[in-house]
Amino acid sequence: MLLSACFAAAYSLYLWKVARVGRQLASGYTRIFVKVVPRIAFFSLVVIAIMGPSFGDSRREIKSVGKDIIICVDLSKSMDAFDVQPSRLEKVKYEMKRIVQAFNSDRIGIIIFSSEAFVQCPLTYDQNALNLFIETMNTGLVPSSGTDFAPPLRMALNKFNNPEGPSTRQKSKVVVLISDGEDFGDDTDAVARDVQDENIKLFTLGVGTTKGSPIPAGKSYKTDRSGTTAVSRLNSESLRRLANKTDGKYFEINESRNDVARLINTINKIEGELRDTRYVDVSANRYFYFLLAALLLLVADVLLNVKTIRI
Repeated sequence: MLLSACFAAAYSLYLWKVARVGRQLASGYTRIFVKVVPRIAFFSLVVIAIMGPSFGDSRREIKSVGKDIIICVDLSKSMDAFDVQPSRLEKVKYEMKRIVQAFNSDRIGIIIFSSEAFVQCPLTYDQNALNLFIETMNTGLVPSSGTDFAPPLRMALNKFNNPEGPSTRQKSKVVVLISDGEDFGDDTDAVARDVQDENIKLFTLGVGTTKGSPIPAGKSYKTDRSGTTAVSRLNSESLRRLANKTDGKYFEINESRNDVARLINTINKIEGELRDTRYVDVSANRYFYFLLAALLLLVADVLLNVKTIRI
């Protein structure tokens, strides 16, 4: 509307000036109105083309391609350590939201664990639900008796192989295990072999530093049996070994390094599985018809010379 108003005002001013000059020279100036109609038509056609008129029905094939991704998050007390600011867990929650946003066309599920594993969010496309579950994660949601990688990996396998779920037909399956690397379980190697046999891509993400940090416990810090302040350090070796056993990759977040972008790029390279195909009725944008008509009028306007004032 603003563009149309500007055109009308400018062109009206132009016509008024030509008419005034014609009257002052006592000369005919009515020929100027010969080009008024085609110029208005040209401008109108350009405006219509910009609006993108759509008409005419056509059918388009829509393919749904995606992956199933399960994120296993360590919620043991050591994840409250603050060698990664503001804390390991808070940093993980922030980066998980980035991962959810990066894979908005894929199904994502969340498993939380320490020595036991629990489903925090089943596989879903709902990003709002995923972000809500991520925001509510804290180390008080699971028993605080150490960390074991086997239960979350076993639970992820069961969810992928659930005969009642559609993921059993899905070949593109990814597990991301996030932890500070302190694994005290005995069955991790056996579960890792099962993950590899199922052709599931496993990536590990270590969070923390080798320098480590005390573990907050109320207003003080957690201590060991001798009363000394316990320091939690990143044990990247166990996470690297787990990734290598499953032909996966290890990534890390520390005070000076953040591999989440690399993790996202690596998962993006995994080809998604065709879920379904459907046809939808759509209307095609026909703006070029109006643009072509406007171009023809412009050419005619340039080639057609009309003397506006006859002396």
